[in-house]
Formats: sequence, structure tokens, C-alpha cells
Amino acid sequence: MKTPIEIAGATVSPDHYINGKRIASADTFELHSPIDQALLGRISEGRPEHVEAAIQAAEAAFPAWSALSAAERKPYLDRFAEEIGKRAETLCQVESRDAGVLLSRMRHGVVPRAMLNISWFANHALDLQNRPIETEQAQHLVRHAPAGVVVIITPWNAPLMLSTWKLGPALAAGNTCILKPPEWAPLSCSLLADAAQAAGLPPGVFNVVQGAGATTGAQLVADPRLARVSFTGSVPTAKLIAQAAGANLVPCSLELGGKSPFIVLEDADIENAARTGALMYRNAGQVCLAGTRFLVHERVAEAFTAAMKAQVEQLKVGDPRDESTEVGPIIHPRQVERVAGFVERAVASGAKLLWGGQRHEFGAQYFQPTMVAGLKQSDEIVQNEVFGPVLTLQTFADEEQLVAMANGTDYGLGGVCYGETEHATAVAERVRTGFIWINSFGIRDLAAPFGGIKRSGVGREGGDWSFEFFCDVKDIVVPKKPFRASFSQR
Repeated sequence: MKTPIEIAGATVSPDHYINGKRIASADTFELHSPIDQALLGRISEGRPEHVEAAIQAAEAAFPAWSALSAAERKPYLDRFAEEIGKRAETLCQVESRDAGVLLSRMRHGVVPRAMLNISWFANHALDLQNRPIETEQAQHLVRHAPAGVVVIITPWNAPLMLSTWKLGPALAAGNTCILKPPEWAPLSCSLLADAAQAAGLPPGVFNVVQGAGATTGAQLVADPRLARVSFTGSVPTAKLIAQAAGANLVPCSLELGGKSPFIVLEDADIENAARTGALMYRNAGQVCLAGTRFLVHERVAEAFTAAMKAQVEQLKVGDPRDESTEVGPIIHPRQVERVAGFVERAVASGAKLLWGGQRHEFGAQYFQPTMVAGLKQSDEIVQNEVFGPVLTLQTFADEEQLVAMANGTDYGLGGVCYGETEHATAVAERVRTGFIWINSFGIRDLAAPFGGIKRSGVGREGGDWSFEFFCDVKDIVVPKKPFRASFSQR
């Protein structure tokens, strides 16, 4: 066993979790905190033998776990959720230190949601087999059968929330799972393994293998024994995953990047829109569903810009463990360079900084909340995901121009639209995206579909959509009248 990592009085294992046991690796990688670049510890690096052991363990555990009914699996998952709750403050402190996530957000949003992700899907699975389809000829008994071994790969911006968002339906459906945490922020996923073990999940049902995507992840997704791959992350990585899994015809769910419009119509409540606009800097802008392209009617652009600037000037940038902090650090030095590069190239091409644009004085991995204007639709910073506290602002004169701009990227994840409700809803109908919030932001319901179109993803997560992916759907057809075979039957 490698040396445990100590954070805020809590101990976190740096090792894999395979078949109910902690497994160390001779190879390791360093883990640094984005808050102050301090070395947190050395993490066991997954190698081929660890991937093989995890797949074998998940395969061996699948027959017994899948044979349980949803009602029989539910107590395990309820205890899993409870064990997450017992570790609530530890998870908050660890993910804040590890990933730079706001401690306040962890306490009031992420951990409660992580618990709900497990328990809600455990309950929802109970209804899956109770939806027969009645026709004149037959009764169709639709069955959702567990698919098999599932690989789940989660990103560094929300490792706990997104891991449980996928684990909940995958486990409730009767699959066995291998979780590959993000190498830049793996620690809360390690704590999930502790919670699963304490909850009594049978060995092999839930496994954690750590490592880089290019090595550990690549070997996992290329294995023909998999039944499903669920990934949240970047478009380039998704293409590699889809190619590898596609060679074995393994279905993939891909929730990818966003370049979502934040629309401010002429009849919008400017102050409310500005307050919501400032939320786009949450998690240092490292949120795929944020509205990062501000499209503002030219008649209200000046008023909106002034109102939002006033909101942004009040934002506190600093240590995410301070409850009053509203904008924390960027995850990694490479990501800081990427974000700064977008801004520098935009300015060099003639764009105008409305505010921000520089690294923040608080620390090496902090960046000022930034707004860039004076842009063309074809500009790189308009077309590509920055994934940092950098927004763009463009104006429009009429609705046709607005719709063309809103739909004028290769992405289509989410959106925000502020205006009179009926008007905003009508505009939202024309925006090509997976979801869009009207006069609001971030409202999520586990029963609702979540996902994007175009380069923003393949498939939907949430409610029945999660189970459609994690299950093999079967139709048992029971005729209502005696069946007489005939070659003339159509």
C-alpha cells in the first residue's frame, strides 16, 4: 500500500480498489493541489495487469449481482448513499483541496446531489419492469436486462457528482462497474470506494482503477469484454474512445463540451440576467453547461454590460475553502496556459477586453473573471470551448441574426435565454441544443434528459434515458389470441 494522503484530518488511499481490496502499483504519478500547487501525494498508476484484474473482477461479480432484482439491489445502494452522507465533510474537504472546487458548493450542492444520484436511481429502477405495452394483437412485456461490465470515465471539474450520476443507474440496473477517475483529481473517487465497501457492495461490483487516459483509460475502453462505456470530457478524447469501443461494437454514452449561448433579449430583466450571468464564472468557468457566449440585443447591450460588470466586480476570487470565495483556481498549470492563450490570441486579433484578461494576483492558477467583446462569429474564442473564467459578448439586431449566431458553432449542449417568458420560450425552440433554461440557470431534475447534440455529445443521461443506455432492452411478446402460423403472414 502506498502512503495514504492526509487532507483536513482525513486519510485517503492513493491505491486502486479492485475486487473489494486496495491494490497498490509500483508505478505512481504526482498529485498537486490547484489551490497552492502543494504536493498532495503519489497516486498508484494503473497498468495492464490492474485493468485486467478489474475487468476479471467485474465479470466474475456480474452473474450474482445481475441476478438480483431491483428491489434486492436497492438496500445495497441505499446504504451506499448513506455511507456517502457519513463522509460528507471529508468528501467536501478532499475534493475542494484536490480539484479546487468551492467548499461551499460541495457542502450545499454536490454532496447532497451525489447521495441522491445513488438513491434516486435505485428507486427508479423498481418501476422498469412494470410498463407493458398493450396493442390489439398482443401484450408487450418490456424488460430492461443488465448489460454487463460498464466502464465509467469522469472529468476533473466535478468528479464526485459525475461519478455518482453514472454509477447510480449503472449499478441499479444490475451492471458491474469500473470507474476511471480523472488523473488531475482522483481522490473523491477513492473515497467512493471506501463508501461502497462500507455499504457492503459485493467484491467486484464496483472497482476503481486510476491512471492516465492515454494509457489506463485507453486499455479499458478497447477491451471487447465491456458492455458499455460512459464518458464525460473533451471532444478529442471522446473521438478516441468511440473509435476504440466501436471496434468491438461497444455502445458509448458521450457527454462532451459546450459553447452554450447566454441570450439576453430586448425585453429581458437586465438586473436578473446580469446576476445569473455572473454565475457563469462559478468553478472558475470550468463548467460544461455554462452559457459562455453572451448574445445581447444591441438596444440593451450597454445597460446589460454595465449591470454585469457591477456584479463581476463584487466576485471574490480566492481559496475555495473559504466559504466567501466565489471564484477559485483553474485545475492545472496546463489548463491555465490554455485559458490565457485563448485570451491573448483574441486580443492580438483585435478583440476588446471589457474586464479581466490576466492571471489573478491571488495565485499561480487563478485567472481574472474575463469578458471579451469585438468579435466575429468565426473567431477561435467564439467557436471553441475555453473552459476557464472567460466569456464572450456579441450583439444582435434581430431574431434571425440571433438564431444564426446561437446555432453558429459545432457545439449544442445547453443554453440560457432571458426575456419575457413567452418570447424567450419561442426563441429557445429555435436554438439547436440539448437543453435551455428560461430566465434561470442550473435547474436539474434526475428524471429529465441531459445531454447535447452535434459535438456536445451522443445520447442522454437521466431518468429512463440512463436505463435505456445501461440496459439491454428486450420485448417479450404475448399474443392475445391463439397464434396460427402461416407463410402468408406479414
